[in-house]
Amino acid sequence: MEQLAIIGGTGLTEIPGLEIVRRQVMHTPYGEPSGVLTIGKLYGREIAFLARHGYSHSIPPHMINYRANIWALKNHGITHIVAFAVTGGIRADMTPPAIVIPHQIIDYTYGRQQTFFEKDLREVRHIDFSQPYCPALRARLVAAAEKAGVASINEGVYAAMQGPRLETAAEIDKLERDGCDIVGMTGMPEAALAKELGLSYATISVVANLAAGRGDEEITMDAIRANVAEGMKDGAKILQALFSRRDNERKTP
Repeated sequence: MEQLAIIGGTGLTEIPGLEIVRRQVMHTPYGEPSGVLTIGKLYGREIAFLARHGYSHSIPPHMINYRANIWALKNHGITHIVAFAVTGGIRADMTPPAIVIPHQIIDYTYGRQQTFFEKDLREVRHIDFSQPYCPALRARLVAAAEKAGVASINEGVYAAMQGPRLETAAEIDKLERDGCDIVGMTGMPEAALAKELGLSYATISVVANLAAGRGDEEITMDAIRANVAEGMKDGAKILQALFSRRDNERKTP
């Protein structure tokens, strides 16, 4: 049976409308997760929620314990993850507060603990990462956005940068030449770790700012927060449509 978790990024440390049932402390072989798991009901469906940066938004992207987070969700019985991410728009149509459901990712991070496959192995293990996001879950998110009337951009290449600083204009130019459409700091190794544990994982990205060199104004946190708040309204609509769609499917003979 499908068990869904939502990972919240910048601007999503709690989910409006979530009826909290309990909070569960999780300990893992990889250290402590970003916080407790919040278990509750959203639009009539039980979910687990985890704030990637901590509930006080105090953990920078390069310090997140991604392995502990993903292991905790798997150990709780989670099978599917919808991860929210805040990004900068590189491509011309990726303007705030657009919703993007990316289909590919390029990893530019370094020094992060990025695999479960490193100790006590009977043999070396690899995953097929040609499709970093679960195609079936992506398709459901695209359909839910359409049902909700959200004008989402249904493909995009996510550039995962180290952070916590924002990028230079020259770096964004390079990312564009590499084929990237949006840029963020938390997409990896989260997606790969979910794949290693056999979890269906997909991302809803909120474009919060134009990437460096793509606009005339300075990038400010105030502007980012305002765009995230606006984009998250559409994100909530997608979740509501996603859940109602699944409910309807379960009731269909």
